[in-house]
Amino acid sequence: MAGAETPSDKPHIPVLLRPLLAAVAPISGVWLDGTFGAGGYTRGLLEGGADKVIGVDRDPLAFEMAADWAGDYGDRLVMQPGVFSRMDEYAQDLDGVVLDLGVSSMQLDQAERGFSFMKDGPLDMRMSQEGESAADLVNTATEAQLADILFHYGEERASRRIAKAIVKARADEPITTTLRLVEIIESCLPRPKPGQSHPATRSFQGLRIAVNAEYEELFQGLMAAERALKPGGQLAVVTFHSIEDRMVKRFFQSRAGKTGRANRYAPEMEQELPQFKLKTRKAVGPDEQELQENPRARSAKLRVAVRTEAPAGEIDARAIGMPQVGGRAK
Repeated sequence: MAGAETPSDKPHIPVLLRPLLAAVAPISGVWLDGTFGAGGYTRGLLEGGADKVIGVDRDPLAFEMAADWAGDYGDRLVMQPGVFSRMDEYAQDLDGVVLDLGVSSMQLDQAERGFSFMKDGPLDMRMSQEGESAADLVNTATEAQLADILFHYGEERASRRIAKAIVKARADEPITTTLRLVEIIESCLPRPKPGQSHPATRSFQGLRIAVNAEYEELFQGLMAAERALKPGGQLAVVTFHSIEDRMVKRFFQSRAGKTGRANRYAPEMEQELPQFKLKTRKAVGPDEQELQENPRARSAKLRVAVRTEAPAGEIDARAIGMPQVGGRAK
């Protein structure tokens, strides 16, 4: 798109990179970066001591952008197109896995990708640039489906009001651009006070998560990491909002045998051996230096766990708090 801001216009700052590298030190062996993006974590791992890093991303643009520097690392860097939920198909006996969840700054910076509510562009939001777009979802989902997506995925309290307004507006003309959707959302909500987030923040989050099946991908990715890591291998996950963090926290607690009994009077159940040992008891957030350098880090949280020798197992997605939305959204 002519005049669009490209990712190269702004330096990409990996969120929580310093505390992540400190938490998993000393770094060695083979690692997998399941959310390659602009390559910040991958380069940090390679320069921090990893023998090899497998970078995974479903966005073709990510590897195109890395062409200028990827060759500097030779065969220590392997770029693997795909989704991190299939990482155990790409590699086994990994020494570590890192996941930086959510939308990347390079995607937000490009208006034509449709992720940003601050720039006009086609209502797309597809990380893989394939399949159903946000425009498809907004223009064909039922009012009830839209309300569920906005509420459960975006934590938008005015979800029913916004869904009703979307259905009414699309009856006159299809909603195809980001700023047209922003106008509809803003018409349903009061003007934000200073310091409050943009009115469209939660709705855009919910639609993006639905379009890319992000919660299903996260759940399957955590299970794939359990299968792919060797004993002593580390899993480090950076989240950006409460639902993601809750899912990761509950997964780690469950797989570390920290969930306990729901009822103290219930008979003692035989517990399977834990698949992980918690390395960070509490989530690690940004320090003051990082907040000054990168305001995007304000909501970021890092959790790290270490794989045990116990065989990989199974767990129900509901046990870790994955939102259940009926209809089209996964």
